[in-house]
Amino acid sequence: MRILIVEDEARIAKRIERMTGDILGNSIQLLTHISTLPEAMEFTENNTLDLVLLDLNLNGEDGFNLLTTAVSQSFHTIVISAYKDQALAAFEHGVLDFVPKPFNQERLAQALKRAQAKEKLETPKVKFLAVKQRSRIQLIPIEEVIYIKGAGPYSELFLTDGSKALHDKSLEKLEQLLSPSFERIHKSYLVKMTEVKEILVASGSKYQMELKNGVTLPIGRTKYKEVKERWL
Repeated sequence: MRILIVEDEARIAKRIERMTGDILGNSIQLLTHISTLPEAMEFTENNTLDLVLLDLNLNGEDGFNLLTTAVSQSFHTIVISAYKDQALAAFEHGVLDFVPKPFNQERLAQALKRAQAKEKLETPKVKFLAVKQRSRIQLIPIEEVIYIKGAGPYSELFLTDGSKALHDKSLEKLEQLLSPSFERIHKSYLVKMTEVKEILVASGSKYQMELKNGVTLPIGRTKYKEVKERWL
């Protein structure tokens, strides 16, 4: 894993770095620490990462400025912060976990293993998906997303107004954040189940799902039974 620690207190940063090394061991490919917001934003734009461990108060600067940018990118973000009142807002923006300070190695391990094992959120609170729109970040409300299509390392969001947006996260990473409000019906599709109109069996034992907006999507053979039970 390629990990960036964004923390302005050197003592805490060293502790996070040491614990992360103990927890993940040889699976770490890169472990870097940056203490300022501008440097961190530049680093995330110019380097390939799997995970960012982010403090929300960096020398008095609001870490949410980086958080909004971070959650729009391909990697997962875990917040490590003493500001517990900001946990809900962080989850709503799409972080994988919120580790409150002070923390121990067991709690940090729980968060890191969630990222490493691709574990789904138990109680998803995501309200927005942040996507890059030219020189700005747009927060798209979850209620405006009908379904999501995998596009290689990226994902296409199909929205209620008929438009679509490209997210830098893979379908697998979005599935971690959005389940169970969305169901993986196929290797290439995540669908909001409240948008389903009908499940169809086409000729040749092909399974399909018709959405309320008229779009028809394939259902994977191994997913059919589970999807049908969930819809019914």
